[in-house]
Amino acid sequence: MFDQTPAGLPAAPGVGYKPQHFSDILEDAAPVGWLEIHAENYMGDGGRPLAQLRHLSERFPISVHGVGLSIGGEGPLDPDHLARLKHLVGWLNPASFSEHLAWSSHDSHFLNDLLPLPYTEKTLARVADHIDQVQEVLGRQMLLENPSSYLVFAESTMSETDFLREIARRTGCGLLLDVNNVFVSATNLGYSPVGYIDDYPLDVVKEIHLGGHDEDEDDHGAPLLIDSHGRAVVDPVWALLDETLSRTGPRPLLIEWDTDVPDWSTLRAEAMRAQDALSKVAA
Repeated sequence: MFDQTPAGLPAAPGVGYKPQHFSDILEDAAPVGWLEIHAENYMGDGGRPLAQLRHLSERFPISVHGVGLSIGGEGPLDPDHLARLKHLVGWLNPASFSEHLAWSSHDSHFLNDLLPLPYTEKTLARVADHIDQVQEVLGRQMLLENPSSYLVFAESTMSETDFLREIARRTGCGLLLDVNNVFVSATNLGYSPVGYIDDYPLDVVKEIHLGGHDEDEDDHGAPLLIDSHGRAVVDPVWALLDETLSRTGPRPLLIEWDTDVPDWSTLRAEAMRAQDALSKVAA
């Protein structure tokens, strides 16, 4: 059985760790209380990246976020990838591990994207089996992140929120709520982001993410948002965060900025805004 109660992340701002910020973080990280890494960047042996990560792990809780397991893929999970992930989680002993509700591989081919799934009973059973396998191998609970969506599958028989609710019930996994993904999907698909939060299983949310997105238009001139993680969080997403936190109370809150990464002062300013949002709902 996996451990459902590992030492969790603090209900504080976190940031995605980038090596160019290493010295700045050690000098003065406040208000940042924890760091996230992408698992696939730390599955090698030795070298400066692992040395820096070991040093940071002595000072900060670490969240490991996977992007390559292909939880929603039709085929079995890659045993080599899972073994490398187990090794990383074993020595690092992170406060949290999470993955995406998406697929990114087919047979031996790996795609540089996180692709969506139809929400059907067949998909539900497959994703639940994969999550059960991950949790048993790692010996811990994992969190599953809601996707950013650009289309709707005609064969879907349930809503995304019902799908996630049932996944959590069947597997005992927790959920990672990405508020920017909610806003992106709601804009692209024409539904209310607050309505989505109304129906989301907030009782099993263990972590919340925020990030920036790019604005574009589809072939008909309608707004199309792209989840890029390449700029500051926009005001409507901060407002949706406030609405969410008013219902959940304080949660670990991550600022994601993975492309066009800014200097530390800019990223830290985003973390300070996240701290302000948490302060509004602090007990």
